[in-house]
Amino acid sequence: MRLPHQIGLAAALIGATTLAFASEPAAFASTYAPVASPPVVIRGATVLTGDGQRLEATDLLLSEGRIVGLGAGLDAPGDAVIVDGAGKWLTPGLIDVHSHLGVYASPGTEAHSDGNEVTSPVTAQVWAEHGVWPQDPGFAAALAGGVTTMQVLPGSANLIGGRGVTLKNVAAGSVQAMKFPGAPHGLKMACGENPKRVYGERGQAPMTRMGNLAGYRAAFIEAAEYRRQWADYEAKQAKADGKKKADDDESKPPKRDLRLETLAGALAGEIQVHIHCYRADEMALMIDLAREFGFKIAAFHHGVEAYKLADTLASENICGALWADWWGFKMEAYDGILENIALVDRPEGGCAIVHSDSSEGIQRLNQEAAKVIAAAGQAGLQIAPERAIRWLTENAARSLGVLDDTGTLTLGKMADVVLWNGNPFSVYAKPEKVFIDGALLFDSADRGLQPVSDFMLGQEVTP
Repeated sequence: MRLPHQIGLAAALIGATTLAFASEPAAFASTYAPVASPPVVIRGATVLTGDGQRLEATDLLLSEGRIVGLGAGLDAPGDAVIVDGAGKWLTPGLIDVHSHLGVYASPGTEAHSDGNEVTSPVTAQVWAEHGVWPQDPGFAAALAGGVTTMQVLPGSANLIGGRGVTLKNVAAGSVQAMKFPGAPHGLKMACGENPKRVYGERGQAPMTRMGNLAGYRAAFIEAAEYRRQWADYEAKQAKADGKKKADDDESKPPKRDLRLETLAGALAGEIQVHIHCYRADEMALMIDLAREFGFKIAAFHHGVEAYKLADTLASENICGALWADWWGFKMEAYDGILENIALVDRPEGGCAIVHSDSSEGIQRLNQEAAKVIAAAGQAGLQIAPERAIRWLTENAARSLGVLDDTGTLTLGKMADVVLWNGNPFSVYAKPEKVFIDGALLFDSADRGLQPVSDFMLGQEVTP
């Protein structure tokens, strides 16, 4: 983890020791298994690789869940399925880094409202995956929009709302069967109006932005001490070499605390920190908070004023997960501009992402990105499709800590691929076929490959 040269006392105290319980079997581990499928060759498409390249009349070979070939005139295995990509475009599967599918499921009833644990300003102990309903019809709708991976987050009522989870967008009976294997958890934090409004209206802290910052600092001071206690315990255990007597209090580990365990994981760099934050001044404060305690911010979400400190975000290696054009619906969202994402997408070091925060927006992330291209063009900033696709693939994967596995059409990565009927940034573009780990899970021409959740079975669906 890259830290500033000068870090605060708390960062010096916590060190780099991994907590002992982290080596135990993972709780609620992923049981995801790719769907078995034959090799697939998609021939002659325009390919946006996701890392800035555009390749014309190019073939893509998928086999055993991985990308194994990319180029012109690839040899196809004898049992391969051949897909004609002529006149069509290929991209990596789209990734939404800010979704509430499953925790705010459809239909939108109180019974499905599982995104905010509004019982304390800091609820780092809760995990979004424990509220995800796999039957949410929104998952299938997102798949039809080309989304193959998403991060489901708690809501933004709290200063620290809990852990987010990265999911593969597959039909499954349990959330564990959707969990992206090996993906780190995210930590959802929120600054600004939401937490101070929710708790201020109750006459509780925080009531102000001052209270917000005090709340974060108090929580991370506790977490730093908790981490130090575990580090001391591990050091004593190593020194004793397992020879302590059973009745020796020093041989007993500290009591586990789920809230502090999550925060300690963020301090250790094991959990990606994602912060809902609109105003530039507050993002600057959160960067200072990260410096004080020595943690890394993966991304600011929403950030309608991110353009005001785009250079800082680039130099700090922080992504901006942003909307194309949402603004003005509350005071902290008032100073938005349509060029926000384009300005955050600095040529050197910038990491811009288009996110949804919406069960509807997730179905058209490509069109949201197209809005940015259009607005940037009117301002004299020309953005090519091969650059813009990174907002939905490579940069998103980077912020989630899964870039080694997905986000680009790179040999050896997961075969998460979308075949579009044309340029994906056209208003007329639609995914024709969506592959996840090489398996065709959505086909616009085959009703049998247009998933319908169990909840929707027996209900009339208009094609």
